[in-house]
Amino acid sequence: MATFQTLPGFREFYPEDLARRNHLFRLWRQTANTFGFAEYDAPVLEPLELYKAKSGDEIENQLFSFTDKGGREVALRPEMTPTVCRLVGARANALKRPIKWFSIAEFYRYERMQKGRGRCFFQFNADIFGEPGPEAEIELIALLVQCLCAFGLTDEDFYVRLSDRNLWFYYLEALGLDEARTRGVLGAIDKYEKYGDDAFKGYTEAFGPLAPELKTAILDFLQIKSLPALEAKLQTLGGEKLAGRLADWRKLLGALDAMGLARFVEVDLGVVRGLAYYTGFVFEAFDRKGELRALAGGGRYDDLVQKLGGPALPAVGFAIGDMTFALLLEQRGLMPTFVQAPDVYCVIGGEAERQAAFGDIHALRAAGYRVDYPMKDLAFGKQFKAATESGAKLALIYGGDELAKGVVKIRDLSQRNEIEVPRAQVATHVRDFFSGG
Repeated sequence: MATFQTLPGFREFYPEDLARRNHLFRLWRQTANTFGFAEYDAPVLEPLELYKAKSGDEIENQLFSFTDKGGREVALRPEMTPTVCRLVGARANALKRPIKWFSIAEFYRYERMQKGRGRCFFQFNADIFGEPGPEAEIELIALLVQCLCAFGLTDEDFYVRLSDRNLWFYYLEALGLDEARTRGVLGAIDKYEKYGDDAFKGYTEAFGPLAPELKTAILDFLQIKSLPALEAKLQTLGGEKLAGRLADWRKLLGALDAMGLARFVEVDLGVVRGLAYYTGFVFEAFDRKGELRALAGGGRYDDLVQKLGGPALPAVGFAIGDMTFALLLEQRGLMPTFVQAPDVYCVIGGEAERQAAFGDIHALRAAGYRVDYPMKDLAFGKQFKAATESGAKLALIYGGDELAKGVVKIRDLSQRNEIEVPRAQVATHVRDFFSGG
């Protein structure tokens, strides 16, 4: 056993693992660029108070936090939202709105490890600042769907559950609940899918039991799964707030339908996302089979930039975690197998031939081709075996006869044919081979 091992919950990325990770990052980055999002990055270490200001003192139990050598209380970032709010808030007056940013970064949480959750993980984060209407949610949900579809997933593989914390506030207000009791009910709703009626124990302890007719009205609202059902329910209540909220729902779902994305999105008022800073629409993506944790989650957080010291600025964002998402791709057979193969392998006779080959090797690499060669002298037979096993498409052969004639043999390793070309034309022939010329 090795003397030193990776810490629990942390991951190494050997070349084949890193190739799969880079595949995720590459397609996420390409997709965000097509939507006009700009990429940013930020420090991995932040003041501990930044996370306490957002989530309360209890968050410290989930963090890798410590006192640095300057006496500052700091923490490895567990998420990006507080950081991006700090960045945008610092330059809000100078940034053109809407502000559409994304990042791909690593995060750290000292949590119990389980399938799809480690203590270090990567996330794709996308946020829009400065747009108060559902236009921001339209853009972000479309981006979320495409970030998953880019890998070959379809509506048979995943769906987005859409809910609305503001709608719940207005509905419960119409039922006569004050803000404290409304937040208590939302806490219960957040746990109801997992715990059933036991989810209301916390509410009962704080405020006493809900009246039977009130609990029935809440659970009936929770069962709404379509826009027509939502419209029918809200029309019986009336009120300007609920009517305005219903208009936002129509705009959001209508726009997603116009984009051809309606089949991915389901109304599900059981999603309230327990984080108290959410202020409007919230959404989560899940695999259709229900075998994995949430693939992604997000929502509107209009008050957070100001809470963290910036100006009042509406905001919406979401994050996709790499661990659960990679599990889904593997389950669906959509994670490619990456072969680290050279384009060209050079077979070299001796020291003089090696010196001649070096010029071509460097020129081909400078032109963007992946070129490999044996670092030590080997028999030709072993070199040809190595060339074949490497997965290279071409072998360049530098033998004594070729050196004397000023040529190089180029062998197509799949077709097993070869030609002789003047050394000055090696790069041209390689280029023509890979371009189909």
